[in-house]
Amino acid sequence: MTVRTTVHLLRHGEVHNPEGVLYGRLPGYHLSDLGRTMAERVAETVADRDITHVVASPLERAQETATPTARTHGLDIVTDARVIESTNVFEGRRFSVGDGILKRPSTWRYLWNPFRPSWGEPYKAVVARMMAAVYDARDTARGHEALMVSHQLPVWTTRLHVEGRPFLHNPRNRQCTLCSLTSLTFEDDTLTTLRYSEPAADLIPVKDRRATFSSGGAPDEVSPPA
Repeated sequence: MTVRTTVHLLRHGEVHNPEGVLYGRLPGYHLSDLGRTMAERVAETVADRDITHVVASPLERAQETATPTARTHGLDIVTDARVIESTNVFEGRRFSVGDGILKRPSTWRYLWNPFRPSWGEPYKAVVARMMAAVYDARDTARGHEALMVSHQLPVWTTRLHVEGRPFLHNPRNRQCTLCSLTSLTFEDDTLTTLRYSEPAADLIPVKDRRATFSSGGAPDEVSPPA
């Protein structure tokens, strides 16, 4: 008999970041009040799902996003450093075209290779650790479902890998909004379906509505893996 298992990759909710810095792996960045509401919305959405395993990045915003779902299902959060945010040399700095950082010669040495990328953790390294964590979560929740709270770039890079797409992309076009679910379904050990949904779509601030479906109204999209 085929055993079906689903691993949901959940991006954390909105973070309190009044300085607008690229916080990366820096400690001390917690969910905003809206982010906590988003996390509660996810917990309500998946309350009737057969979730038996909850995993989260060690960063505060991921732990706080996982808490309502873990509480609803009576589970402990398993902290897994493999699903942490990617490293980035611009961590702790404001990084946008408007801030003029791209015009500074001192930053150019980090921007020469977008395929790697040269400014941070290689995409292949991100995929390797994320997929290892996904497979472990699949095995732990075998025949049930697991929820794994991570960060936008690791989740999106994992999706690109699963769908066999190139890693080079425009960050503004990532289909991975705040508290969105990228759900991987396995038949035994074989990945058969990738599904994307946005349980907190109506709560997403206008400033964060940059990805393809990030303004809400995303279809409960299903796509086959590569």
